[in-house]
Amino acid sequence: MREQQTLASPALRLAVALLALVALSGCSTPRGAALQSEVLRGKSNVNADFQVVEVTRASVDQVAQWPRTGWAGSYQWLPNGSGANSPLIAPGDRISLVIWDPQSNSLIATAGERSVSLPNLMVSPEGTLFVPYVGDILVRGKTPSQVRQEIESALAPTVPSAQVQLTVEVGRLNSVDVVTGVGRAGPYPLMDRNTTILSLIAQAGGISSTLRNPLVRLIRDGRTYEIRSETLFSDGSKNVLMTGGDKVFVEEDRRYFTAMGATGREELIYFDREAVSAMEALSRVGGLVDARADPKGILVLRNYAAKDVRADGSGPGKTQVVFTIDLTSAAGLFAARAFEINPKDTILVTESPMVAATSIMGLFGSAFGLRNVATSD
Repeated sequence: MREQQTLASPALRLAVALLALVALSGCSTPRGAALQSEVLRGKSNVNADFQVVEVTRASVDQVAQWPRTGWAGSYQWLPNGSGANSPLIAPGDRISLVIWDPQSNSLIATAGERSVSLPNLMVSPEGTLFVPYVGDILVRGKTPSQVRQEIESALAPTVPSAQVQLTVEVGRLNSVDVVTGVGRAGPYPLMDRNTTILSLIAQAGGISSTLRNPLVRLIRDGRTYEIRSETLFSDGSKNVLMTGGDKVFVEEDRRYFTAMGATGREELIYFDREAVSAMEALSRVGGLVDARADPKGILVLRNYAAKDVRADGSGPGKTQVVFTIDLTSAAGLFAARAFEINPKDTILVTESPMVAATSIMGLFGSAFGLRNVATSD
């Protein structure tokens, strides 16, 4: 009996020492995620580097008025308009003329001929066209019909009955470049002023099916405009007309947020729509790990620019803000459905305090199991 007690005492002493060490260390047993209390430690300190905002129905509306982070906050697009069914002549276009003169003693045609051909006349960088017998005519921004009438009017003093046939070969400056994200990238001539961006994309083979949440980006006159393809396809007022020199890119939406902690996935998640709520974001990361996650400890970490900080509550109080979400009440669930995740946010699902308690109980069980083994010997 004394031998058994002697064997049991070291085991008990080891277990007690181990449990005491765990207690002194704040129950910091091995875990996969932090506790909410650990992350928010010191939040009440006026010198804290971060601000904590509880996500409620009231705060959701307030935060929605704060500056957007991670991107511009909206897509800027062009107003729509209508045009004529003929091209606008631009510098670099090539124009071919056939001038008909029904008079037998024509001043412009050779003997026995009633017409003269003037092929491949280049529109100058200044937008003018040199026409023999007439001189320079400003043609930039005009339709072929307008230019034809002007040439006939200019010829009238010399050839009163002249008739002009005019054809235009669209040059590089009167075409649009479709650069990426379509079946057939390349330059596309604008054959009329009613060429829209949707018809242009159709000519280019449509948007690639491999693109995730594609965006259509248009560069015109040094400015960049963007629109989600879903909006472009569903709203006819967004189907803008193309102009010479436009460049069109179709690319994947590059906005993302990250997920960490007791979630089904710990990774970078790309936006698959323009707006994603906190509840939708949690579903995209595989939800909460039932055995580990603290449903009262969903944290969203966000950085604001220093210029956006406000002391009156109309904006964030600090550049670093932690939003806390409680999914154990109806109010918290509805607030999570309304709270929008911003690009570059980090969603941290903290670990339940019960996990640490279970680990401690496991250590107790191990200690008593060790004692039983010792006493049974």
